Amino acid sequence: MADRWTILAVPLVCLTLLGSLLVHWPTLLNTFQRPKPLSNPRPKLKSTISFNIANMPTIESTIPVNVTTTTVLIWYWAFGFNQGISPNVCKERFGIPNCMLSDDRSLFPKADFIIFHNRELITGQQRLPLQLPRPPNQGWVWFSIESPPHNGNLRPFAGMFNYTMSYRRDADFFMPYGWLAPRLVGPGMTVEDFIPKEKSHLACWIVSNYADHHRRTQVYNRLKQVINVEVYGGGAVNGRRVASEDLLPTISHCYFYLAFENSEFQDYITEKLWKNAFIGGAVPVVLGPPRKNYEAMIPKDSFIHVDDFESEEELGQFLKQLAGDRERYTSYFKWKLNYTVTQTSNWLVEPECRICTKLTTLQRPKVYRDLQSWEWK
Repeated sequence: MADRWTILAVPLVCLTLLGSLLVHWPTLLNTFQRPKPLSNPRPKLKSTISFNIANMPTIESTIPVNVTTTTVLIWYWAFGFNQGISPNVCKERFGIPNCMLSDDRSLFPKADFIIFHNRELITGQQRLPLQLPRPPNQGWVWFSIESPPHNGNLRPFAGMFNYTMSYRRDADFFMPYGWLAPRLVGPGMTVEDFIPKEKSHLACWIVSNYADHHRRTQVYNRLKQVINVEVYGGGAVNGRRVASEDLLPTISHCYFYLAFENSEFQDYITEKLWKNAFIGGAVPVVLGPPRKNYEAMIPKDSFIHVDDFESEEELGQFLKQLAGDRERYTSYFKWKLNYTVTQTSNWLVEPECRICTKLTTLQRPKVYRDLQSWEWK
């Protein structure tokens, strides 16, 4: 009898153990497979300035993978600058998969997006292909990085475009002249490491489009009565010409750079700030949209706004005092410990490729019934 119970008990015990194992298996599996924490995790970026880059419209750093290939057609090249691209340029240059960029007009019937540069349209050099049967889901993109006064009359284009590509933050495809990207500096580096050492001029200004009616010209004419401004550009401004390779080295010798825009419109902040001042190593004195608009894109303590002063006399005196106060002047470069300036590597190709990274967030269907009003608002 005992042997019989022993024979029966062994299977029962095995079944009990198996049942217990099945019940607790998820917990055991989690214990075995849970990864160990890193002993030296990468430190998080910390900012000691008020600017919050998270509030900025972003240039995608992660590339979504499209299931099918998106075809982006450049109907004609801006200003005639033919790039001679290959269909796979988006993947080859920018790592964007399943995105074909082409200027072959025979692809019109199957193109997902067609890009039209505004300048050629308003001058009559190019026309919209209104004679062709337009696929129902094809998106037409209006493209310009000029300010409204230089974009001409857009009323004839009412109802023709689905999307905008512009420096405006509210454009469907945001194409800024520059932006700030987070970075980690090397150990032991200080703000002083980012300031050019040889400063021999108080202020400088490089200008090509000089006109007496521009507000920036009027501000300059009054400011130069208070401080010395080194002017470069030739022509009507009577300044010395500077070669492109000498532009940034020239600016690096200046304490301040007059980043004066020729137009004052929402988000119109050009290379005068991003490249000339920020990369050139001078504190920008800006004239353009209101301070609040600049603060939406750069730290509030990284620049000086003309509108903060009641007169050019007051502005000039402030610049002279600031240049003589090393500690306070240095504070305008603190942002360099947290961020670096990034610019589009090729504005005739890269933004067009990045259309393919916006597909999941793009509003469809969409039509600009009054492009003129959108541009001037």
